[in-house]
Amino acid sequence: MARAIAAHSALLSQLAVRSPVTASHASAADRLHAAILPVNPLRAAAARGVSSRSHVSRVNVSASVATEPNSKDLQAKFGKDGVSFDDGLGGLPRVTLTDASGSTAEVYLYGACTTSWKLPSGEDLLFVRPDAVFTGQKPISGGIPHCFPQFGPGAMQQHGFARNLSWEVEAAEGGASPSLTLALSDNEYSRAMWDFAFKATFKITLSGGKLETAFTVANTDSKPFSFTTALHSYFRAAIGGVKVTGLKGAKSLNKDPDPTNPIEGVEERDEVTFPGFVDCMYLNTPEELVLDNGLGRKLAIRNKGWTDAVVWSPHLTMPACYLDFVCVENAKLSEVELQAGQTWTAEQELVAL
Repeated sequence: MARAIAAHSALLSQLAVRSPVTASHASAADRLHAAILPVNPLRAAAARGVSSRSHVSRVNVSASVATEPNSKDLQAKFGKDGVSFDDGLGGLPRVTLTDASGSTAEVYLYGACTTSWKLPSGEDLLFVRPDAVFTGQKPISGGIPHCFPQFGPGAMQQHGFARNLSWEVEAAEGGASPSLTLALSDNEYSRAMWDFAFKATFKITLSGGKLETAFTVANTDSKPFSFTTALHSYFRAAIGGVKVTGLKGAKSLNKDPDPTNPIEGVEERDEVTFPGFVDCMYLNTPEELVLDNGLGRKLAIRNKGWTDAVVWSPHLTMPACYLDFVCVENAKLSEVELQAGQTWTAEQELVAL
């Protein structure tokens, strides 16, 4: 374990593998750590001779106060058949997509967070926690929040800053399968934690019983950068009946009982269930998982480019609502490294079965 700690210093203290590492196993453990742990971007920048500006003193900067555009102006500019803008909760700009079948999806510009996906019957397949706030000063707790450019804890705030900023509307397309494209670029707030120029876009398309997303990151800087990312998807559920299939055989890092010291293993179950607290990361997962939400609905969770998955149920750590949702997250837990001018894209397709 000493080699791993030397290689990853403070980050390994948060996500070290619990299994004892002998000399014969050290290299394998090191490779596993390297596959899932985000590099400290401040340390990496310093190693390349890049100025950290005032990172050390500003890394714990509080959530930015969003400067929101006017929903009426957005409606005038981007509103179309199937794409409408209004003031949502807290007065934050919200976009509603409505497809030809009558399905709807609601997306907030703050955090580019999809908070609702309803089938024509009115059944909402996503979940927003009752403690969620819509102030534009902290992430929306629920729906499909973004973790970027860091998944989990690390050198910057939990799960990065993308869910803590207002995104701009880049494009909207109406018609039978409406879509919305949102964009986020570096600014003073992001550079206080991650001193790189970038552009991220998130395209949401609603079509029948499908909700499709494409997340793209472009390196607009003159130097390379690395990141980890995930879609922290909250699904409405009856937790006692929830089952996730498709994970059998995948490498796992189980953060229960000690989230600072996860247990390395291999998933042996055909169906992952949630009888108590669950917080587990899976590596190199298949392109489709199936979620039975315990409410008589199954969902296919498909992906291209999201190589990993995370499942989470907070159980009694969140007594007000743990019975009503489950998180099944497409993720990229190993670092994506982009050279200047390069882009990376990952796609997700949620299908009501």
